Amino acid sequence: MESLKGLKVLDFTQAMSGPVASMILGDLGADVIKVEPPAGDQSRSWAPPFIDDESAYYISVNRNKKSICMDLKHPDATEIIKKLVEKSDIVIENFRPGTAKKLGIDYESLKNYNNKIIYCSISGFGQTGPDASMPSYDLIALARSGLMSITGEKNGDPVKFGVPITDITSGLFATISILAALNYRNITGRGQYIDISMLDVNSYLLVNQFMNYIATGINPERLGSAHPSIVPYQVFKAGDDYIAVTVGTEKLWGLFCSALNIENLKNNDRFSTNEKRLENRDELINIINNEFKKYTVDELIKKFNEYGIPCSRVNKISDVIMDKQLNYREMIKDVHFGNKNIKMLNSPFKMSETPGGIRLMSPRLGEHSREILKNLGFSDEKIKDLINNKTVSYLMPSQ
Repeated sequence: MESLKGLKVLDFTQAMSGPVASMILGDLGADVIKVEPPAGDQSRSWAPPFIDDESAYYISVNRNKKSICMDLKHPDATEIIKKLVEKSDIVIENFRPGTAKKLGIDYESLKNYNNKIIYCSISGFGQTGPDASMPSYDLIALARSGLMSITGEKNGDPVKFGVPITDITSGLFATISILAALNYRNITGRGQYIDISMLDVNSYLLVNQFMNYIATGINPERLGSAHPSIVPYQVFKAGDDYIAVTVGTEKLWGLFCSALNIENLKNNDRFSTNEKRLENRDELINIINNEFKKYTVDELIKKFNEYGIPCSRVNKISDVIMDKQLNYREMIKDVHFGNKNIKMLNSPFKMSETPGGIRLMSPRLGEHSREILKNLGFSDEKIKDLINNKTVSYLMPSQ
């Protein structure tokens, strides 16, 4: 049995932030109905690459959902929405503030159909404040929050993360909020409204760097892969490839020096403590860089493993797919999609009684429209009318 089995989620989201939240709930067993406009989730067009004529981007975060394709502006859509909300526990949307109200699917409207509903809005800057109506994507929130100012190589340009980290973390915080609201509803019987701001979430992620600024009044600098408070703790270039090494304690510093046969550095006054290594970071890193060039990554990993020093090759995704630890934990899963067998990242929820998993692949646009309407109690004749008048679109089985 899945943790959230029986929980009903009505998902109006597109792109990445909202779909991450609804996917997590789906991975944990919730029944998720994805409501898409006639053109579909915008991420369906974010391609190439494609997998079996579907955007790889869209596939990545829309598993464990069923799709109904509906024109929310059509007068006949109201009856469908009412029935969907009556049967739902959670509603998630990530429209620009004000759009949901124009469509008649805002919290105040939908709680009239179900006053226990938990309604989560995800937006760039939140539902309140002077900039609430401004448009935003991952990159904008990343820049405005300050995170981008500390991301990138020293003396280089600020850069974004290699994945849409703002969207992903906003989806995670939305999920946490929803689960907290569910617990509150279990206690009180009352639903509530959740307002997730991507800017809020990104500013929250500043954590130690924010407090470093409060303590010093100095804006943190970009350090590439290096750590602001620990040295050495970064990626280095070996003779053949890149390796990440973390030396987080004085004991590990001694072992690190022994592993590389640079015992002369262990008690050197300039490097004997982490505080001194921070003061003399550039000099020490230059010495270590020269040492690492003498070895291959495999040779360094063997040395560091013998001394218990945390390290890893900087894996490419082609390496990740073959990683023995990830495969042992079934994080790389073979699934069938369309006419192909593909690999997909599995759910990370490992629980003894209710583990998460992939039950449904990402749906085609409108794939479940007819099934969803049937389950809502609409007759075959009514469903036919809704499809004919273009309130609802339906993907024929042969498509």
